[in-house]
Amino acid sequence: MQTELDEVLPTFLLESRELLAEMEAALLRIARGERDTESVNAIFRAAHTIKGSAGLFGLDAVVRFTHIVEGLLDAVRGGEVAISEPLTQLLLACADHIGAMVDCVERGQPGADTPALTDAGDALIERMKRQMPGTAQAPGASDDRRAASTAALASDACTSNGDGQWHISVQFGTNVLRNGMDPLSFLRYLATLGTVKNIVTHSDAVPGLSQLDPEACYLGCEITFEGPVDRATLLGVFDFVADESVIDVVAPNSRAEAAPEEVVAPAVPVQTAVAPLRAPPVDTHKPAAQARASEGKSVRVDADKLDRLINLVGELITVTAGAALIARRSSNVEMQESTSTLAGLVEEVRDSALQLRMVKIGATFGRFQRVVHDVARELGKDIELRTSGEDTELDKTLVEKIGDPLLHLVRNAIDHGIDPVEVRTARGKPARGGVTLNAYHDSGSIVIEVSDDGHGLDRDKILAKAIERGLVEQGKPMSDAEVYALIFEPGFSTAAVVTNLSGRGVGMDVVKRNITALRGSVSLVSSPGLGTTVTVRLPLTLAIIDGFLVLVGNAVFVVPLDMVDECVTYGGEADRDYTDLRGHVLPFIRLRELFDIPGRPTKRQNIVVVEHAGRKVGLLVDQLVGEAQTVIKPLSRMFEHVKGISGSSILGTGEVALILDVPGLMQRFEPAAQASVPLHAD
Repeated sequence: MQTELDEVLPTFLLESRELLAEMEAALLRIARGERDTESVNAIFRAAHTIKGSAGLFGLDAVVRFTHIVEGLLDAVRGGEVAISEPLTQLLLACADHIGAMVDCVERGQPGADTPALTDAGDALIERMKRQMPGTAQAPGASDDRRAASTAALASDACTSNGDGQWHISVQFGTNVLRNGMDPLSFLRYLATLGTVKNIVTHSDAVPGLSQLDPEACYLGCEITFEGPVDRATLLGVFDFVADESVIDVVAPNSRAEAAPEEVVAPAVPVQTAVAPLRAPPVDTHKPAAQARASEGKSVRVDADKLDRLINLVGELITVTAGAALIARRSSNVEMQESTSTLAGLVEEVRDSALQLRMVKIGATFGRFQRVVHDVARELGKDIELRTSGEDTELDKTLVEKIGDPLLHLVRNAIDHGIDPVEVRTARGKPARGGVTLNAYHDSGSIVIEVSDDGHGLDRDKILAKAIERGLVEQGKPMSDAEVYALIFEPGFSTAAVVTNLSGRGVGMDVVKRNITALRGSVSLVSSPGLGTTVTVRLPLTLAIIDGFLVLVGNAVFVVPLDMVDECVTYGGEADRDYTDLRGHVLPFIRLRELFDIPGRPTKRQNIVVVEHAGRKVGLLVDQLVGEAQTVIKPLSRMFEHVKGISGSSILGTGEVALILDVPGLMQRFEPAAQASVPLHAD
């Protein structure tokens, strides 16, 4: 049974964190002034569901704490406790505490608690008690009395139909076990709501041995229950089996007491039970049925399994390319047609596999609501986080790795960009500042913008600091973009005071290094008095791309196809590194000279025009080979710092092709990579 519990536990951990995220999002909406009833209900449902799931797993510490949180929330729903800023902060702290207990469970601490967490939880319980009406406690009460008072607080917060014993009649459906449910788990959860006095089982539904199905459930029972609950709560316990079971709940004093015939246990100490995938929600049968229908349309897949699938698809692409090459060399028409069909199917498999890894960036954006809320309060600023483009999709690996760089950028915008309220109002700006996160697709890349409406960067201050540190020479002419780019230098900081947020010269250089490691780029624009925008560009995936193969001598290079704009014939301008592209200057980079490739250029060279971040540049090559699916392989540590190369790929011939880092080439040859301008000015 413990093995089965271990198999279900990851689902509990994942769903608990999802519920905590929903709880936090609702609390932050309330903190922003959106005090609607649905937000309060969402917080209550999240706490209730986590409590129920924890009870099924025997996580008593989580059950006790969330039960008290639930009681306080129920008082809020009933209008007994008013929503206030201190209450919102308290509930956010409670959500953090529940998350910490869930982390304990993941680390293998079965009690879901540590001495430090116990002390923190007790402190939060005392604060919750002070929020409840009529629950003040005299100083000097003993721990036992405090625990009893806490339990009473939780009970008083529940809706009760009065004292007395409930009678619950349950006949579980025959398919309950086949659907992954264990009847004992429901009885164990019931015991967390009160006291199970008696259980009487029915055996009349059990068929003869010859007709007995070992996978079917024949359990029926009569339960005597005592607790401060209402009928809807008791029905909710069995929501996940309600559609196929017969359940009846009789309120206290509404029927004559029946003498039990077969008592199984006086207090139901059910310690080993397989939990349902979700704890019974507070809603009734119809929401539960809708939830099951929705869950049936999706399947949770372990991330490592997806990575394994992508690796296998990559190997399949390489083998398919080799088979196609052999077919062409053999001049066998039937084999060529077969390999062509196979290549098309492999491409569809590739696209489908990559789509499985694509996730929306909205969840990442949502995590920063709490960051902005907490940091703004710490700094005494009034700041709102605005988001757009939450439905923009990118590879899950990128989502995981872009979180820390974005966190640095958001915190930097709050600390350095947004002024305090009094300064903003003195400058004629709204008292509330704004940090904006925006995402969109552009030229085969995902673009993430982090903007603020603060005072902008101080060009002179940045330049003076750079001269002081010897990063630039005194009197050297520099554009605004070049000056602003200095903030990404290691150890660079203009902060006058070192705080826990900034001033140590770390952060922005880490941002650039991490983004560059993801084959991305970062740029910055700022307007004095208006604000700053940092733009991050990333590839959509780190695994497989469509590439365009070119030859320079005997070396094969891959250009990401999404960045290829067009190909033109080279005009033979031997004395300059630009050409006339339909009346505009197009700078180009000679790859043979850049990578020191031996041999003489071919007589008919070509220029591959690539575009990135609104800029165009040409790549001078000897021969155009054509499009090909490209499996990205990381470079060995010996070559990982080579500029202009982002990775490698294995061709169908077994040769290794280098993947060009177009953004890196543009940055390396910045003068040659500026946006094209008219060749002839009027």
